[in-house]
Amino acid sequence: MIILLQFVIFLYGITLGSFYNVVGLRVPIKQSIIKPRSACPTCGHQLKTFELIPVVSYIIQGGKCRGCQSQISPVYPTFELLTGVMFVTAPLVIGWSSELLVALSLISMFMIIIVSDIHYMLIPDKILIWFAGIFLLERIFLPLSPWWDSILGAVTGFSLLLLIAIVSKGGMGGGDVKLYALIGLVLGFKLVLLSFFLSTLYGAVIGGLALLLKIVKKRQPIPFGPFIAAGTLTAYYWGTEIIDFYLRFLNRGN
Repeated sequence: MIILLQFVIFLYGITLGSFYNVVGLRVPIKQSIIKPRSACPTCGHQLKTFELIPVVSYIIQGGKCRGCQSQISPVYPTFELLTGVMFVTAPLVIGWSSELLVALSLISMFMIIIVSDIHYMLIPDKILIWFAGIFLLERIFLPLSPWWDSILGAVTGFSLLLLIAIVSKGGMGGGDVKLYALIGLVLGFKLVLLSFFLSTLYGAVIGGLALLLKIVKKRQPIPFGPFIAAGTLTAYYWGTEIIDFYLRFLNRGN
């Protein structure tokens, strides 16, 4: 029964992943997410229903458009598959509890933000406002303990990123500042700080490797959204264990 449920969640995840691709690509440039229908960017061929099956259509068509045979970006099935995998992974970590709704909402927001940030270096306010309402409702009915930890986390996340944005004179985008207010609302005070630390660590390590391997050029802007997603989900899933391990490590040294 559990395996069947996980399979359903996976299908649900890849289907939503396809939708999140559309949202992440269209909302930043103020296009409707409903019209026009998805089409090949090369020849304009409007995709039929059977060409929009997540992951499967890409494989069957050999990664090419049926109209002009041009190559379809592997980014689309990759994000669909990644969303499905993350949806399936969430209950394995969080458990089959009501908190799973928060986890799936967090994953959904990040998948849209990653697509938008990679393509446009932008985190749209519309997306943040939409998820602000979702997270606020979820934390009202599924509060942290103590309940005010969400408020403290939101204020801390916003203030910390705003301070960095001011000091760095634009090194941190406004979207990142507002995003961390939402992250703080979901995670609370301690975990939002850990989220920022891990996000920065991931960004420094991966960015350094990309520079070393000449994937990116020196001083070339790199979207920070994917690193925020990775750092936040790590903190959300295993933050308490990471903090406890760190405190035990410090106590051993005294």
